[in-house]
Amino acid sequence: MNEILVDGKRITPGKIVCVGRNYVQHIEELGNEIPENMVVFLKPNSTITCQLLSEHLDEKIHYEGEIAFLFEKGTFSAVGFGLDLTKRGLQTRLKEKGLPWERAKAFDGAALFSDFVSLNADYSRISMSLDINGQTMQSAGTDLMMYKPQEILNEIAQFITLEDGDLVMTGTPKGVGTITKGDSFTGSILIDSQEILRKSWIAT
Repeated sequence: MNEILVDGKRITPGKIVCVGRNYVQHIEELGNEIPENMVVFLKPNSTITCQLLSEHLDEKIHYEGEIAFLFEKGTFSAVGFGLDLTKRGLQTRLKEKGLPWERAKAFDGAALFSDFVSLNADYSRISMSLDINGQTMQSAGTDLMMYKPQEILNEIAQFITLEDGDLVMTGTPKGVGTITKGDSFTGSILIDSQEILRKSWIAT
């Protein structure tokens, strides 16, 4: 089973619960409709990797930077930066046929994370930033989310049991795009505009 680091301690997430379409401008950039209810999908532990893929089975991959939370003892106990990798072309074809997204979202290597740090602040002060080759491509905070972190936690709890060590990815803001081999990615989490962690990857 794959692991993440939380304050230097190794944790094995049982599952990753992902929220889709949680930023209005991202919904608009993909030409999707604003959903009536929170969109939720899952990634298994096997998606977690340290290698940033630009292709998988000859299909190009899109990046989606996100604020990610660790669930422990009934709440979000730590925060990290996550990359939700997506086969956008395949996802579009599946959506057109009304089929599930797993082939486009839950393939091996489809989730990357920074280290996580314990939360010492309320969720409203958290933001993320993603730079690619030194240029900021995504930047947003929880204030722009349609569903705030506590709302996400409450909604998930209505139909999925979250267990200690599970991760929740809270959706991506506008600025998603294609990964190119050799690109340099740096994801950051900030509290009150002060960076508390960062992680870098080179796309392969």
